[in-house]
Amino acid sequence: MSCKHYKNSPQKYYKIISFATFVGLLYACSTTKKVPDGEYLLVKNNFEFEDKKAPFDSELKGYVQQKPNKRQFLFMPLSLWLYNAANPKYDTLLNEYMTYPNELRDQKLRDSLFIKYNMKNSVGKSLFFDRLYHNWGSAPVILDQTKTEKGAESVEKRLTYRGYWDAKVKFKHELDSAAKKAAVTYFITHNDPTYIKDYYYNITDPNIKSIYQQKLQESLVRKGQILDQTVLEKEVSRINDLMRDYGYYRFNSLGDEVGFIADSLKSTKNVPLTLEIHRDSLDNPYKRSTIGNIDVAIVDEIGDYPKNTRKDSLRGIRFHKTDNKYDSRAIWRAIIVGHKQVYDQKKLDLTKRNILAMNNFSILKSRDSLRHGGGTSPNDSIVDVSYVLKPLPKYELKVGTDLNYSELLNFGVSPSVDLTTRNVFGGAENLSTSLSGTFGRIVDPKNIDSRIWAYEISAQASLNFPRLLLPFNYYKLLPKRYSPTSSIVLGASVQNNIGLGRVNFNTGLNYLATVNDKVSHRLTLFNTQLSLTKNKDAYYDYFVNDDAVRREIFDDYFITHPDISQKFTSGLLSIDEVSRLITVDLAYAQDLDQQGADRLIAFVGTLVNKDRQTQDVLISSMIYNFVYNEIGKKDYPNAFYFNGKVELAGNIFSIFNQKRNDGGIITSPERTIFGIPYAQFVKFDFDVRKYFKFGNNTLALRQFIGLGIPYGNSSNMPVIRSYFNGGPNDIRAWVAFGGLGPSDSQVDERVRAYMTNNLKLTTNVEFRVPFNEMYEGAIFTDIGNTWSVKSTNDGTGDEFKFNKFLGQVGVGSGVGLRVNVAYITLRLDLAYKMYDPNKPEGDRWRIKDFQPFKPTLNIAFGYPF
Repeated sequence: MSCKHYKNSPQKYYKIISFATFVGLLYACSTTKKVPDGEYLLVKNNFEFEDKKAPFDSELKGYVQQKPNKRQFLFMPLSLWLYNAANPKYDTLLNEYMTYPNELRDQKLRDSLFIKYNMKNSVGKSLFFDRLYHNWGSAPVILDQTKTEKGAESVEKRLTYRGYWDAKVKFKHELDSAAKKAAVTYFITHNDPTYIKDYYYNITDPNIKSIYQQKLQESLVRKGQILDQTVLEKEVSRINDLMRDYGYYRFNSLGDEVGFIADSLKSTKNVPLTLEIHRDSLDNPYKRSTIGNIDVAIVDEIGDYPKNTRKDSLRGIRFHKTDNKYDSRAIWRAIIVGHKQVYDQKKLDLTKRNILAMNNFSILKSRDSLRHGGGTSPNDSIVDVSYVLKPLPKYELKVGTDLNYSELLNFGVSPSVDLTTRNVFGGAENLSTSLSGTFGRIVDPKNIDSRIWAYEISAQASLNFPRLLLPFNYYKLLPKRYSPTSSIVLGASVQNNIGLGRVNFNTGLNYLATVNDKVSHRLTLFNTQLSLTKNKDAYYDYFVNDDAVRREIFDDYFITHPDISQKFTSGLLSIDEVSRLITVDLAYAQDLDQQGADRLIAFVGTLVNKDRQTQDVLISSMIYNFVYNEIGKKDYPNAFYFNGKVELAGNIFSIFNQKRNDGGIITSPERTIFGIPYAQFVKFDFDVRKYFKFGNNTLALRQFIGLGIPYGNSSNMPVIRSYFNGGPNDIRAWVAFGGLGPSDSQVDERVRAYMTNNLKLTTNVEFRVPFNEMYEGAIFTDIGNTWSVKSTNDGTGDEFKFNKFLGQVGVGSGVGLRVNVAYITLRLDLAYKMYDPNKPEGDRWRIKDFQPFKPTLNIAFGYPF
């Protein structure tokens, strides 16, 4: 082969070299490299259900004795490759090396083993990398046909446990001698299940029986159900929790007091079932327990209690302290259980949660036990409770860096410094101060198809109280079990997001009450935010698309108004003054043709954008937030989530009758406080989600409804409270401010890109399919848009109408990949526009222009909803 030939066709040889390298890598990473001759690498377990597929069949895969090596990297067995990367001789050598005591594992021992195993060339070398390969890798799973048979038996037993007593499981091996690989297929036949013919209960204790009968409608066991042992186990757990809630301390703690008896003598297909609840000993009847002593010790070391503590008491709780740094009332608020109250396990659990949530203590010891009397037997009706707490350090400094995303900032880095000062006033109050910055890339306002760097630097202080800051005793209105807390927040930030940037100041008083692990209420009083725009005069320098539209109108207007052109050129009239003249010149507007009228509408839109983007605004609001969340709760596989928020702003400031400002180019004058216009509006946000499990797969549905209604001093919603479309958590086929909406407006996209609105509807549908523990795929469709709630005369055509809105929504679909690493989920979504309402009629369905290799790429962390 000549060099000339190589120079003339270098791509051809690059392909040959690349292919040879690829083949070489495959050989080096061969999965059967360490499979002995005559043995087979198990590569797959197949499951074929001969007659039907039951809802639990996906769990059967876990009952086989042998499973193939896990696949991690790009669905390939990386751990197996790492194991195979070590020299085969090291397998035996390493195993022997690790049998020696740690103090003998040195180079001298390694050298002796190298000589023993005829590896003289390795003398003096370390086993570091080979040990690393073994620790990170996993040995090949060699097919064991006896384990296959045992696996089939295990699957069959599980089917019996699930109520399929006549189920049969067979298997077949598929062996590839040349490749040294094997697959196993399990053939599963369910046959007819066993049903509960009749359901009875035999409960000897009348009080236990009465409680069970009161809650009988909540029983998980019903006549006519399949006799599934897993359901019976859940019913036993429910009964245990029920009785403990009613004061029966450690009910069925040994698991021998509650059971089921199935009578299968007459039939194995329809079986009478009886619940049995009783104790073996008649001398030890059931008794409802009450809370006796409640002791709370605050010490530095567990040995300090009780000898080095002083005793104090408050409302039935005995406190033991080494000093008086903590007010007893602060800890009393966290103790949900009360002296002489009926024992309730949930209150004990909630007490521990409250203590930890105070972020002031670690629990060295938590104990509840039956009180021992003068004899040897315990008093089984009184439960004494004790908590030994250790104060956390007064100061805690954290320095960290987070990776984050948002609708605007798709990807960003956030370094932060946080300082927590505990027990500021002696009542377990915590002062949290933080300084943080966020740096990343956003959509370039000069070119929405590219991205530029942006930043936000913020400082915030939050004073948190383990109680409600109210001038009266509220415990009769709001029980302690709701764990009420308060916080006072003060913050400031400087951001440069879209060129102009903003300076924000915020403060607020927040109340939080947690009803249970699913329901919480948050009320924010005096939530005040001051937002000031930087570089207002440079608006057209950053928003070059708006500037292009302005120049087109100015050039056209100056043709018929040369005097205005001359004054503008000489500096006698500013851009804003000329813009105002054009908007009030009715004669000019009437003489325009259709093209000119469309251009004028777009120009008015730029003025609306300018007024809103450069607006200084003062927002003082009251916010109520209700959350119901079943996500992550084991008892709710088909979880439901609801987040409702209502915000009412500006009513306090409206009592002040201050002078008005001059208004914007096209906006009316507004009343001000200290020269800053204040906003008046009411805003509703509703986020509803529902999840359906289908085996390991999940169908996730989300509906978002947002509505803002300006009134009084505001003709429009503040831009920081308005809605826009697009982004990784919204309609993913469009980037944030990427040209979707508002409505089906045909205004020039250069102007529409940064329009925000006060009504938003978004529907998301996503089907998630896990490939393995690390990788998950998704198919999704996003539907939605933004609108104005009232008709406008600016020609934008963005008003909401019930008889039209369905044809005005944008539709995007796509596929995604989620990678779960530790506690982080990296999400990659490829989305495509299916229906674009802002295109002209007849050109809105985009399927005909589908380009599979040009998706909208979304990279984010966490699930979109």
